[in-house]
Amino acid sequence: METLSFEYRGGRSVASPPPSVLVGVVGSGNLEVLVEPAPLGGICRVEIQTAAVGFGTTWQAVLDDVFARHPLADVRISINDVGATPAVVSLRLDQALDAFAGGFQP
Repeated sequence: METLSFEYRGGRSVASPPPSVLVGVVGSGNLEVLVEPAPLGGICRVEIQTAAVGFGTTWQAVLDDVFARHPLADVRISINDVGATPAVVSLRLDQALDAFAGGFQP
């Protein structure tokens, strides 16, 4: 297992965020994403627990892309990964952040 941490600045806070949003399931080749509001001084903090060791650069690229689409502040994102592909990571993050920001249509 590897633990990775990333921080993003320059995002916007959600006016009325839900207490939390959870998408995905931890299982073979998948991941779960938990998004929670947090008083982080304008930072979006991402903590990742992953079984796929040595892919920090790939995680950074995926998260940079996601943050460009979802520039949020005062948010904590926790990811538990069991080897999901970058496309699945991006999809799950989009789902979670859309739901958190109120733009998700089930």
